[in-house]
Amino acid sequence: MNSGETNSALPKSYSAAKVAEALDCSEWWVKEQARRRRIPFLRSGSGYRFTRSHIEEIFQILEERPDPVNMPETNATSTRRRALVPLDVPAVQLRARRPRRARKAV
Repeated sequence: MNSGETNSALPKSYSAAKVAEALDCSEWWVKEQARRRRIPFLRSGSGYRFTRSHIEEIFQILEERPDPVNMPETNATSTRRRALVPLDVPAVQLRARRPRRARKAV
């Protein structure tokens, strides 16, 4: 058995820099998440290493899906609500307050 066969049986691992590149984030962030045990990883003599299954799980952890409860309304009730706002109400003129240090000097 040669060394090529042995290496093909082992799962390929990726560095934190490669994972950061795939996630479009910093290497520091990947290492920090691994250090805090928020993402799966392997610890080796050279630091944090990640297998393909780890990276796939990280993508699932970071995935966000739309929340149907907070989806904007697209039916007639939302347009009716907008129509109830009177158009003849004058706009309120806003004035900035004087800074505190300017008030103390007076």
